[in-house]
Amino acid sequence: MHGQAKDSGPGGYAAARLRLLNEKARSGPPRRSALAGLTDEWLAGLFAAGAPGARGVSLVAVGGYGRAELSPRSDLDLLLLHDGSAPETVSALADRLWYPVWDLGLALDHSVRTPAEARKTAGEDLKVQLGLLDARHIAGDLGLTTALRTTVLADWRNQAPKRLPALRELCEERAARHGELQYLLEPDLKEARGGLRDATALRAVAASWLADAPREGLAEARGRLLDVRDALHLTTGRATDRLALQEQDQVAAELGLLDADALLRQVYEAARTIAYAGDVTWREVGRVLRSRSVRPRLRAMMGGGKSAPERSPLAEGVVEQDGEVVLARAARPDRDLVLPLRAAAAAAQAGLPLNLHAVRRMAAAARALPSPWPAEARQQLLTLLGSGRPTVDVWEALEAEGLISLLLPDWDRVRCRPQRNAVHLWTVDRHLIETAVRASAFTRRVSRPDLLLIAALLHDIGKGWPGDHSVAGEVIARDVAARIGFDADDVTVIATLVRHHLLLVETATRRDLDDPATVRSVAEAVGSPGTLELLHALTEADALATGPAAWSSWRASLVADLVKRVAAVLAGQAPPDPEEAAPTAQHERLALEAVATGAPVLSLRAQTEPPAEPSDDPEPLGVELLIAVPDQAGVLPAVAGVLAVHRLTVRTAELRSLDLPDGVDGSVLLLDWRVAAEYGSLPQAARLRADLVRALDGSLDISGRLAERDAAYPRRRGVVAPPPRVTVAPAASRHATVIEVRAQDAPGLLFRIGRALEDTAVRVRSAHVSTLGANAVDVFYVTQEQGVPLPGEEAVAVARKLEEALRV
Repeated sequence: MHGQAKDSGPGGYAAARLRLLNEKARSGPPRRSALAGLTDEWLAGLFAAGAPGARGVSLVAVGGYGRAELSPRSDLDLLLLHDGSAPETVSALADRLWYPVWDLGLALDHSVRTPAEARKTAGEDLKVQLGLLDARHIAGDLGLTTALRTTVLADWRNQAPKRLPALRELCEERAARHGELQYLLEPDLKEARGGLRDATALRAVAASWLADAPREGLAEARGRLLDVRDALHLTTGRATDRLALQEQDQVAAELGLLDADALLRQVYEAARTIAYAGDVTWREVGRVLRSRSVRPRLRAMMGGGKSAPERSPLAEGVVEQDGEVVLARAARPDRDLVLPLRAAAAAAQAGLPLNLHAVRRMAAAARALPSPWPAEARQQLLTLLGSGRPTVDVWEALEAEGLISLLLPDWDRVRCRPQRNAVHLWTVDRHLIETAVRASAFTRRVSRPDLLLIAALLHDIGKGWPGDHSVAGEVIARDVAARIGFDADDVTVIATLVRHHLLLVETATRRDLDDPATVRSVAEAVGSPGTLELLHALTEADALATGPAAWSSWRASLVADLVKRVAAVLAGQAPPDPEEAAPTAQHERLALEAVATGAPVLSLRAQTEPPAEPSDDPEPLGVELLIAVPDQAGVLPAVAGVLAVHRLTVRTAELRSLDLPDGVDGSVLLLDWRVAAEYGSLPQAARLRADLVRALDGSLDISGRLAERDAAYPRRRGVVAPPPRVTVAPAASRHATVIEVRAQDAPGLLFRIGRALEDTAVRVRSAHVSTLGANAVDVFYVTQEQGVPLPGEEAVAVARKLEEALRV
């Protein structure tokens, strides 16, 4: 094949390249190497034809091409190196090389330089220097290429103390821009932290002879990312490094993987290996550079003698040395089964990294702990989990060497498992650790901090199993807690926390807290004040560890209100029946004005939470919107539509008829809603009222306005939302029928739901709106006109009609 490419020019090369890329039997490193070899032969032929027998000029591959790692759509990074003796000949040769490449539509990154120019440019531009570290001869004067390679490597090693900190800074800036590859749903395989550029940077560190990366698994991780990039290029036909959602299934199929989740999990595993190797390597670089800067001064002070590194005891068998946690000389990992946990806890408490060689020594000698664990092992795990932010890095060090899987075998099912909800910032395993970190800040407010930390670590452990992860997680948590050594009562509490870790936030945001059935159902599930206290802390820790969209002052206030009500029931107080509160003076004023004018009247009032500190500003919880409108059809969709047009998000909505004073004719609907401004600023009440009048008389085309806005922001290609689902919640209330709507969040969703409910002729008593990312869960308490719950069959029919209307 290669000979055909050389003999037949660009057309022959193009055909041979196409055949190679279509060979299913050859993929991965063999295909990348073969593609580089094929390209070498073609370019060497072009070079020979343009400069037969030329001396003092050579063609050099640099960067990825220099490493013979050509993906299907990779750039060709080329340097035309010359000694400066015949610039016109070199210029003509460059044209004979570059134009055929462009004619084939291949991306080309090229330069023409003398060795002195190449060396000077490398000294000024770190990226150029990194590319030259992988320089490889293709054609021409081999001695010229070899001399440049030797010079560039020598310069790199001599300048390492200055260049490596700059390289580290470059890596950190790139990570800040592109994020961490091991957590992104649409990662950039090259630029994100733990990606291909970081792997190349580690090669450069090794070439400096100053430090070296831990090599175990590194080449395989890098190869896996290259394989994924190859498949991405083949399936998209583009030179892209971003693994977009809509292409993941195709890429997975190209690689013979089950699905997109399996693909992402492999990508995350590879990225985690590279990122961890980077952490260890840059820590070693820093240590070596500090040592070099300090050693001459120490020698001068001590008359040239050598000093042993200072070692400070941290725990039994564990000491601090040179800013890391290492094993004491007398430590015996083969006899001390608790040593890994003790070392990890000591490192996290001290805020120091675990030394790589210490972790590997412990991993090599480690054995599974007996069941139940010794009391010290359980205590050290709790100390590790309760250490706050340093826990993350220490846990990752243990996990990288397989110690976590040995301690907690169930961990493997959640390791690097992606979460397809954009609300989540982390993979499942990192989210669990992040939740423990957040929970560690709440240990002073609960009576059993040990149970809180273990529940935080295990609350999503069921996501590695089919079915409801809370149900599966309860079984796993019960087994793990018993194995760790908790007694039967504590095991039951931990299992309850895992089973119901979503109960408080889902109930608080989706149910009517004034309904006794709501509070009683939570009290029955929780069972005791102590468990409620723990569940409250776990709920907040879980939400904070999920991402900024999962927790807010509004959610916190709703959960706190629910906890207060449930605590009262658990203390023996019966929840009061939901009697409609007597109208306030403001309610009556608005109602009388609505009757007098025959039009809606409204008021807006900001709600705030008292500040945590006297010097802080009150934190906004939203805006209370009160509307009084003469009783008529279509009020709910009209109000919801107007709020959507004004970009106001509805959180809760209550609707009721108001009894007017004697002598006043007519009936009034009172709407008490909580809303939030989508972009931080509220519209004027007068504008809202004017649009509401138009919506009720039919002169405001709400559907058209919302459709125009939706058209201006088209959905992303390839992202298909699941269909809406509407269900009736059984026995959720004795006073109303509870209908739950799950759908893709979109402007005007509540307007569409309200219009569909109007068509079914039910009365909406209250609505509770909850949105996480792209998913909306809206719950409606509805009754018949007489104010009683719907019969079973009628409730199901209403739910079915509502679902059909939303699917249109």
